[in-house]
Amino acid sequence: MTPLPVQRACELRDVSQGHAWLVEDLWADQAVGILGGEPKCCKSFLALDIAVSVASGALCLRRFPVLRTGPVLLFPAEDSLSSVRQRLEGICSAAGKKFADLDLHVITAPSLLLDSREDQTRLSETVQTLRPILLVLDPFIRLHRIDENVACEVAPILAYLRQLQRRFQMAILLVHHSKKGAHTQRPGQALRGSSDLHGWGDSNLYLRRVGPRLCLATEHRSAPSKTDIQLHLVAQGAAPALSVLDAHAAQEPTEATKLSPSQRICQALAPPSGPVSFQRLRQLCRMRTETLSATIKHMVEQGTLSQTSQGYRLARVGSTPAVSISPAPIGCAGKGNGKQPLTRRGETLLFGSIPPQAHG
Repeated sequence: MTPLPVQRACELRDVSQGHAWLVEDLWADQAVGILGGEPKCCKSFLALDIAVSVASGALCLRRFPVLRTGPVLLFPAEDSLSSVRQRLEGICSAAGKKFADLDLHVITAPSLLLDSREDQTRLSETVQTLRPILLVLDPFIRLHRIDENVACEVAPILAYLRQLQRRFQMAILLVHHSKKGAHTQRPGQALRGSSDLHGWGDSNLYLRRVGPRLCLATEHRSAPSKTDIQLHLVAQGAAPALSVLDAHAAQEPTEATKLSPSQRICQALAPPSGPVSFQRLRQLCRMRTETLSATIKHMVEQGTLSQTSQGYRLARVGSTPAVSISPAPIGCAGKGNGKQPLTRRGETLLFGSIPPQAHG
């Protein structure tokens, strides 16, 4: 029998510039992997954004550089072709690229089953013809008839995709769903089906919603990972596109952001609805935790705010709210109770007792 091919370690291919990226920090060159997340977490938007960036050279999510560009092959198994076109046009608009120049090819077949030998052959021949550097398959659940939870059924499909990647030296991005109620698990372990899916990936991306925020985490076999990259969906003409939400970036001024932090807190607490918790106050004021904490501490020290076990409220000045009082002439009569309007250089103050030195 013919022995297996062998090379000395020093003869193995060297990546001279460190780790080779297709999209810097997001996807390794010629990597296979999963883009996972719960339903309605913009997984398809992110997959299309990566596809547009690789096909055009535009910054992915307007932030991450593309280090290798070329043709992209996409199979959208769930969305209509008109919807895919609309989304791609919106992403091209956000990226400043012409849609007509996009080197992106869409498989328009009604179905593609990766557990079918016939469909595997057809996909391999399509890849051989187009020679894409990125293949996007979205989503995995529509691409087979197997039981995802059985490793021996999942493994042959993953092996076929790995063989396809190595044969044509391209990257493969497989969109996949997370399990229900898996918020407490590691993102990779929260993927539906066999754990082989998690272990298969060279580069994996995970989308999660944390309250109102959409968060992206990365996981790589041979590079550092990143967590809590915040994204948001921004309208671009007729279709939206994802973008990185930079907490330190300058934002368009609004009526709320024109106010100082203390003014925004006072505005939020102005309705007499009882104490407001710190988290609720942060939502109402739309402020960073550090800024809100420092401002609250300063206002409590000044006596502007009072703190209770239920939260914060505006401090009351005396037992009676301050009211505006019309100016009165100096030396005007009191009300017979030893009190009269106090004045200083013609300025009317609150009612109060006249200091002893003021009598006579």
